[in-house]
Amino acid sequence: MIRNRLIMKALASLSSSTLSLRCCSYNNKSSLNLNSLFFARRRFHSSPPISMASASVNNERARAPPAIPLPPPPLSKFKIGLCQLSVTADKEKNIAHARQAIQDAASKGAQLVLLPEIWNSPYSNDSFPVYAEDVDAGGDASPSTAMLSDLARLLKITIIGGSIPERSGGNLYNTCCVFGTDGKLKAKHRKIHLFDMDIPGKITFMESKTLTAGETPTIVDTEVGRIGIGICYDIRFPELAMIYAARGAHLLCYPGAFNMTTGPLHWELLQRARATDNQLYVATCSPARDTGSGYIAWGHSTLVGPWGEVLATTEHEEAIIIAEIDYSILEQRRTHLPVTKQRRGDLYQVVDFQRLNSH
Repeated sequence: MIRNRLIMKALASLSSSTLSLRCCSYNNKSSLNLNSLFFARRRFHSSPPISMASASVNNERARAPPAIPLPPPPLSKFKIGLCQLSVTADKEKNIAHARQAIQDAASKGAQLVLLPEIWNSPYSNDSFPVYAEDVDAGGDASPSTAMLSDLARLLKITIIGGSIPERSGGNLYNTCCVFGTDGKLKAKHRKIHLFDMDIPGKITFMESKTLTAGETPTIVDTEVGRIGIGICYDIRFPELAMIYAARGAHLLCYPGAFNMTTGPLHWELLQRARATDNQLYVATCSPARDTGSGYIAWGHSTLVGPWGEVLATTEHEEAIIIAEIDYSILEQRRTHLPVTKQRRGDLYQVVDFQRLNSH
């Protein structure tokens, strides 16, 4: 009798636990979570608990392929310049204005300069086709990137050229070009996640009306470290940042133009989240705010450290932010809080298909 009562009590306890898992899952409206939790429950009851020591063995499986160890950076400390620029309908004026801002940042010691999203054109679907340039052709076909290349070479700095509308193969892209100290194009990132948003009474914008989404994550080795590139809406997707971190990025750069609806709520939050999750630096650069334009940018260009701390920022007016990046802090932070070694590869995984297929 006593044995039967103990068995009944154990079954009741298991049933109650399983029910609570099911309720939790249904509240989250996810049948996949229900199945995962249910089978996890069964497995944990039928096998010994997994200790943290054994779980740590699986941390490499949390990334497929396994994460690349953080490479030694080419330098420990340097200054970054974030050029928050006003944008007009005059393309030549925008190019000249960006040239002057880059020169000013370099004169203040910046070895890396970041420009805003769509700095040579008004941010509108009507403007993208008119202001678009053929980056691959270069020269007169792309006066914006020709200027960036020229300045990078003359000033011996690395330039992450914000983004401009690019025309290629009959398509239009929102494209960021990275130039090395020799003036050569080191990388080209086409915005992967297009900004399609409709908040009634607040903001409606559909980049997909004119732009084509990029297909490739972009990480580039520069004279100031390994940098992952995203453009504005790309920052909302943590998976992209995780892929860059797994590829050994020291710094993520996001030229972006958040608006007056999402900017106050999400702009800083997302930057700090990407930096904290991946324990690296995040730099963003926005256009300055123009209340007379059809699309009003939030501004607030920012540098965030690997602890999630805001190291430098500004308001909405034109500004050039000069701040120091110290890569020696990366290993220090990862030692203090070793989340990269504590991931549960037996429970979840982020897959980098580009790297996986190349292997």
